[in-house]
Amino acid sequence: MKALRIVLIEDEPVTARNLAHILEHLDENISIISMLTGVKEAVGWFNAHLHHYDLVFMDIRLTDGLSFEIFKQARVNRPVIFVTAYNDYAIEAFKNNGIDYILKPFNEQEVARALQKFETLFRSAEQVPDGSMFTRLLEQFQASVKSYKKSFLVHYRDKLVPVETVKIAWFYTESEMVYGHTFDGKQYILDFTLEQLEQQLDPQLFFRANRQFIINRAAILEADFYFNGRLSVKVKPEPAERILISKARVPEFKSWMNT
Repeated sequence: MKALRIVLIEDEPVTARNLAHILEHLDENISIISMLTGVKEAVGWFNAHLHHYDLVFMDIRLTDGLSFEIFKQARVNRPVIFVTAYNDYAIEAFKNNGIDYILKPFNEQEVARALQKFETLFRSAEQVPDGSMFTRLLEQFQASVKSYKKSFLVHYRDKLVPVETVKIAWFYTESEMVYGHTFDGKQYILDFTLEQLEQQLDPQLFFRANRQFIINRAAILEADFYFNGRLSVKVKPEPAERILISKARVPEFKSWMNT
């Protein structure tokens, strides 16, 4: 059987190595011909290798920008399987175009499923998708990407003050009020519930620890083992109340911290 030539575009070395290992384990005919880490590097590679590959596994957020920029600057004329840490994108728009996705953190079964879809839709029929497919993919996907909240306009000493989201260490609710506590120790009342905030905050940066707290990744110092399989998370600045993560949510928290 002809070797399946795959290009990996991933800026996290551990994730890239893990994906390459899974792919090579799934099919001995798979050949990882290039492992790229950023938009600029990928653009240069695709412009120099128009037809020297069969399939691309591509992360969405790279160190130098979104991978969508690659499509604007280079001709990608083979199927792409996106790898993403976001589960709230409207991904169905491009799945109908014969493109699949893998949600981080992934496992071997998910990679195998994506490969099988590629085999069924393209390789078995010896089809090569044209550029218009990827143009439609780019337009549909970008139109569906959720925009996360960058700042909050808050009341502070008879003024309206903009506060950048990344400067908030944790959000906390008490007595039906919601507060945002910044890294420099200031606290603001917010006109949102924690449930509403959870939908507006970047899930890579913020985690819903429990019913009372949403915490910023940058505020976390460590997590200690607590009673009944729970975790006690230490953050800076330190809140008056202990932040506990339930036993059921510990695996999700560990996975989030490990990405």
